[in-house]
Amino acid sequence: QVQLEESGGGLVQPGGSLRLPCAASGRFFGINAMAWYRQAQAPGKERELVDRIRGSFSTNYADSVKRRFTISRDNAKNTVYLQMNSLKPEDTAVYYCNAEIRETSSPVATVYWGEGTLVTVSA
Repeated sequence: QVQLEESGGGLVQPGGSLRLPCAASGRFFGINAMAWYRQAQAPGKERELVDRIRGSFSTNYADSVKRRFTISRDNAKNTVYLQMNSLKPEDTAVYYCNAEIRETSSPVATVYWGEGTLVTVSA
């Protein structure tokens, strides 16, 4: 069974940094793309795509994190990272890992989600 496990969340002061790793485990053939989403803990807030990486190409989707957040991937460890710098209180959210995983040699991929890790930015 394939699982994604995030870690690295916690409380950080404004202006600080955190790095979130997410590791894929279980039996699978390969990983197409990996991404980070976040969802603020307020009524009506939807989950938003932050960063996505496919192969060596990354795309920063959320304008609010441009030049502050960087996604990277270690293929040997089946792990994706989100480096978050210059954190702001509005970055407070649950951060979720997402991966498109090929369980066989077929090109068809299944989307998996982690359970999320809470990041709180506060003085």
